[in-house]
Amino acid sequence: MKEMVQPSPAASTARPQGLGARQICEALREQILGGIYETGSQLPSSRGLANELGVSRTTVTVAYDQLVAEGFIEVIQGARPRVAASLVGSKATSAVPKRTGPIHLSSYGERLRASPPRSDYLPNRLKVDFRYGDLAPSDFPALTWKRAMNAAMSQSTGRLAYHDPRGSHRLRQALQGYLWRARTLSCRVEQILVVSGSQQCLDLCARLLLDPADSFVIEDPCYRMARLVFASTGATPVAVAVDSEGMKTELLQEIPARLAYVTPSHQFPLGGVLSISRRYQLLEWARRNDAYIIEDDYDGEYRYDIRPVPPLHKLEDRSSVIYVGTISKTLSPMLRIGYLVVPAELQDVFATAKQLLDRHSPVAEQEALASLIESGGYESHVRRVRRLNGERREALLAVLQRAFADSIVIEGADAGLHVVVWFKDLSRSLEDILVEEARRVGVGIHPISSLYIRDEGRADRIGLVMGYSALTIRQIENGVRLLTGAVQRVKSLASTRQHPQ
Repeated sequence: MKEMVQPSPAASTARPQGLGARQICEALREQILGGIYETGSQLPSSRGLANELGVSRTTVTVAYDQLVAEGFIEVIQGARPRVAASLVGSKATSAVPKRTGPIHLSSYGERLRASPPRSDYLPNRLKVDFRYGDLAPSDFPALTWKRAMNAAMSQSTGRLAYHDPRGSHRLRQALQGYLWRARTLSCRVEQILVVSGSQQCLDLCARLLLDPADSFVIEDPCYRMARLVFASTGATPVAVAVDSEGMKTELLQEIPARLAYVTPSHQFPLGGVLSISRRYQLLEWARRNDAYIIEDDYDGEYRYDIRPVPPLHKLEDRSSVIYVGTISKTLSPMLRIGYLVVPAELQDVFATAKQLLDRHSPVAEQEALASLIESGGYESHVRRVRRLNGERREALLAVLQRAFADSIVIEGADAGLHVVVWFKDLSRSLEDILVEEARRVGVGIHPISSLYIRDEGRADRIGLVMGYSALTIRQIENGVRLLTGAVQRVKSLASTRQHPQ
């Protein structure tokens, strides 16, 4: 029997004092699948195998019981175990045959495979990364959040069950008050739906409002993850250019679409604010086309020149506006808490879709956030991080001006957590070279060109979206210094190419 039941190398190293039931079970399973034991053949008795392997009979019995439960062997009282008759074939194979044909996915799956989103969580080995959307760990109110979570966990143990898919009623009440105080947005608690981040907000809108034959309007350039989630339904994007006053809504007149996705308070990524006349044009377009407007207020708390701009939702016709909010830019994207304010006629179907998607969002985090808002701690934190990010913004603008002077143009500096920097004398044909050269010296830079949909929308010069909210002032200064050197080397390379000696 020694040659038939050999402990695997893993088993022998895992248990130096002898084989365990799991290792014996695995070895026998492999031998049965490999055809060493044929269908109907007998295995050793539990006593005999225990003596052979130097283990207790109980250990072997446990292994045999597992093989019985898995259907590999049959045990009859008073007889030795046999390989189960249900294992058809004189020789079993230990490996499932590999798939030889193409992978068949749904239409949705094929669309995802064709256009996968860029990874946002790759290991970062850079000295300075100007990636937009990240927050500084030092800004997070760790002690305050820990206390709120501890209180929420101690209260939630009284009911370990599924909860309302719309979200914690306490949090929705707190959000109702916060939205009125901070954004002058008026709504009923029933219209608020708590979800797992703003990305799930967009996913729910896409699932419920778009069919494959539909079209959706989106800004150009735009938030790429929004475009991908809407396009994943099979709907067709209609890119509309933007300027300093946001989306050029006059271009919408002849465009039929089911929805329009906009960032009116701070256009992503260029930073324009949708003018009041264009807001009314957009609402009129939605009424005329029986369409919905998805208003993404992704960083509405960060305005450095004036008070935050009131949302589109505040205007008189709210029946076509779906408001998207998040705490990812104020507390942390790791918490995955976002919220929707939907028209009254949509609140039930959105709650149903949320329930089918993931039942409900984590409850303890919702209760902790509710506590933070009720106590005033959340708004105090927002004021604090607005001040800190304002200081980072000032540092970035100052060091960019010193380094590049009038060779750059900066857009979107009045709000948000990033700026767009255009290099007047760097052709976009040098973009990949600049990215590589910057990375070589430890700086992560992120061209704006990837955020455009239409080729004709892309400028012929290099533009960078430079986030600063995760960086210290020293890192900002060091990063721009390293970037300056990279830019100079790329310019020299370009000059050499144009005027070879």
